Amino acid sequence: MISPSTIVDAIQRRAGDARRFLVGLAGPPAAGKSTLAEALRDGLLARGESAEILPMDGFHLDNGILAERGLLPRKGIPETFDGRGFVDIVHALKRGDDEVFVPVFDRSRELAINAARAISHETRFVLAEGNYLLLKDAPWDRLDGVFDFTIFVGPPYAVLEERLRRRWMSYDLPEDQIGWKLYGNDLPNGKRILQNSRPADLHIDLF
Repeated sequence: MISPSTIVDAIQRRAGDARRFLVGLAGPPAAGKSTLAEALRDGLLARGESAEILPMDGFHLDNGILAERGLLPRKGIPETFDGRGFVDIVHALKRGDDEVFVPVFDRSRELAINAARAISHETRFVLAEGNYLLLKDAPWDRLDGVFDFTIFVGPPYAVLEERLRRRWMSYDLPEDQIGWKLYGNDLPNGKRILQNSRPADLHIDLF
């Protein structure tokens, strides 16, 4: 398995003397994207760089909207996110000419809080992280060519299945609900991501 330090080396080489460098980390749910993004941010900070993470989780549509549209049981699929809002924020961060306010997802309340964090125009590295950063479908296809370096984390199906099962078991859900979330939503969505994403600069099977 490639180490975060090795990836940080590659990012810094690719960045050169760029004032703003945008990294996109994509992959199915439970692939390890958030953990990798945190490791890369910490690695960059340890080398004296400035770095921030932009998680796609902050762009979940509100549960009320999802319920109205019959999408609440499918929460997590592309249609349950504010894709256009995420794309617009990424483009603003790419320009790097001003401070950008971004939403934060409060998992304890299952809601996104608008403009809850600021990313300074002086931040050199922005690590965007989420399932659909390389998805070929609209509006995610508007991110094609925006990132300066892309990473896809795509574990084998069996690994995803086990990780997702452990995730939902941690919520003390009954087995029938876990089964629906796995086989009715998360794993079909994971297959969609694995089969319909653009190639990345770096592909990691496990993290």
